[in-house]
Amino acid sequence: MSENKHPEHNQALTGAPSPEELEAAQAANEFDAMNAANEAQAQLSVLQAKNTELSDNYLRAKAEAENARRRADDEISKARKFALESFAESLLPVLDSFEAGLALKEATGQQLREGSEATLKQLKSALERNKVIEINPEAGAKFDPHQHQAISMVPAPQQEANTVVTVLQKGYLIAERVLRPALVTVAAPH
Repeated sequence: MSENKHPEHNQALTGAPSPEELEAAQAANEFDAMNAANEAQAQLSVLQAKNTELSDNYLRAKAEAENARRRADDEISKARKFALESFAESLLPVLDSFEAGLALKEATGQQLREGSEATLKQLKSALERNKVIEINPEAGAKFDPHQHQAISMVPAPQQEANTVVTVLQKGYLIAERVLRPALVTVAAPH
């Protein structure tokens, strides 16, 4: 057998790549690896920038929410303060009337009664303006456990069972919520 002087021919016969081809393949692999690394680095940079942006947005939103909560708390506090102030202000004329009535040294019984009735009217008006409404059920009205408190059951043959017989103490609502239930006696079942 004679040796072939052409290496390409040997490659064709053995199927092994030549050193030049190996070097070219290795360079191509290194180039692909460098491109992949550069691409990964670029994607990493984009993701880091996006992460920073999202983190900043989160911190900004958190600060805004905290500021909104603080403002809401301040508003609630101010509303309570000024509501109480308004209520107290509406009672001042009642106080003035009481003091004026007590300042009269020579008032007759009739004058004292008229002054007391006028002062009571002022007080009821001040309470109503501030949404304090009295609960004073009529005799025979259906007992309402949400607005009335039964003190006792009494025989009342002329009335239906579980109806109000008498009001012992008026109750009050404030803005449609029971402040104090009316104390009542209720008709017992026959």
